[in-house]
Amino acid sequence: MTTTEGVAASGGTAATEGLLVPPGHGRVVRTPAQHVTFKVTGSHSRTASTFEVIVPPGFDVGAHVHTRSEELFYVLEGELDVLAFEPRVRTPDNWQKWESRTGSRVTRATPGTVIVVPPGCPHAFANPTEAPAKVFFQASPPPDHERYFEELLEILGHGGPPDHAAIEALRRRYDIEQLTPLKHR
Repeated sequence: MTTTEGVAASGGTAATEGLLVPPGHGRVVRTPAQHVTFKVTGSHSRTASTFEVIVPPGFDVGAHVHTRSEELFYVLEGELDVLAFEPRVRTPDNWQKWESRTGSRVTRATPGTVIVVPPGCPHAFANPTEAPAKVFFQASPPPDHERYFEELLEILGHGGPPDHAAIEALRRRYDIEQLTPLKHR
């Protein structure tokens, strides 16, 4: 079994060992808005990229939808408001008030909650509490979300309010249709 601290394996050879990423290991990308640890990348998996994400108080990813990507979220610590359904009406802000045709509403996800988002399903999460939340996050197929996180965190790392035009352009490049704005304190 191979142990990694986030260093990609050399390409071109068949995998002969598994991957072990110990607690606290993996490549970290951090800004005031988000802290992402890359656990499994496209260098190690053909099916999904895997991340540990710390969501700070006040962070709202904004409602969005992917045409190709599938995502899985597992709440490890803290609480998040989550959405994973097509609303009756896609209003341009406040996704927390959306409701589906079947009556589904935004849910408060606590540790142990799993959210699976198929392609084409609007989804969002926000941390409305005063404590950070920690989430296990998988995105398929790799490596799109790896590249997206790197570029998003570069934009958010400049401090101040988010550059919505830059984030919108970034998201379009990575199969993300933004429905409501990303926000953070």
